[in-house]
Amino acid sequence: MRTISLYVEKNTPVHRLEPVTKLWYAFTSVILTFLFPSMWMGLLFLLISLIIAVLARVLKNMVGFINAALVVSTTMLIIQGMFYQGNATLIFTLGKLSFYKEGFLHATVLIIRVINMIVAFGMLILTTRPSDMVSNLVQKGLSPKLGYILSSVLQIIPQMLSTASTIIDAQRSRGLETEGSLMQKLRAFFALIGPLVLSSLVEARERAIAIEMRGFGVSRKPTFVKIIPETMLDKSIKLIMKSTLIFAIAWRVISWITI
Repeated sequence: MRTISLYVEKNTPVHRLEPVTKLWYAFTSVILTFLFPSMWMGLLFLLISLIIAVLARVLKNMVGFINAALVVSTTMLIIQGMFYQGNATLIFTLGKLSFYKEGFLHATVLIIRVINMIVAFGMLILTTRPSDMVSNLVQKGLSPKLGYILSSVLQIIPQMLSTASTIIDAQRSRGLETEGSLMQKLRAFFALIGPLVLSSLVEARERAIAIEMRGFGVSRKPTFVKIIPETMLDKSIKLIMKSTLIFAIAWRVISWITI
């Protein structure tokens, strides 16, 4: 059974961190940008996430994700700039369409949040093997069944992309036209769906047989082939993340109460 993921093999301090440590950072960076809806808070964590991605040497692997987010963000910027309910300060008018400062700023905050989320979790996925992440979470107390579900979710997209690429290459070798007009592309798309679904079902059955043979679901406490160590750096980072998160939540709750 193949194991396919977006993991990028590197030897960096970020790669060597415990997966749960990186997960704590990703969650904290995202949650804080929602607790404090400020552009500067979003920019701060986006800058930190980008620095971590540079240290891990995976920033270029995120370019595709960021570009996709920017395409959606452009639409968000236009819609919020014109139709945000708090619009008051006019920036410019194009025909009957008016673009406002308040909508632009609101959309900018949302875009920064989205890109920060992509970079933070992209760093996690690109620097962590799915098997290591799931194993680490199960070692920390996560149910093995939930761990298997998480592992499947992390691998399903790269697995299907790899399978689709193989099927397309096979169809091209048999003379199927996959490029050209819109109708040719549609025919190629529908020709791809059937084999892709059947292949996914076969792989799911093979995976089910494989985990049954390994005693998946037994009531005994599982053992682990690989024990992921928790270093002092991991403990320090997690302590900082937990403390920051608790302080931020408490501060936000107090702010809401005193308003």
